[in-house]
Amino acid sequence: MSLKIIAAECTACGACEFECPNAAISMKGDAYQIKASSCTECDGDPPKCIAVCPVDGCIVHG
Repeated sequence: MSLKIIAAECTACGACEFECPNAAISMKGDAYQIKASSCTECDGDPPKCIAVCPVDGCIVHG
């Protein structure tokens, strides 16, 4: 399974992109997206992208 960014909630701050250890997050249009095939949800550790995202509910389990 991978995480998903809710585009309507994304403020495009970019914090998540730089924290992703798998480079699975990139900008698409006006919001970021997570490439499902690259996301490992940080291999059992708390997801780094969720920890740095300033918007509650922007990044969810997909």
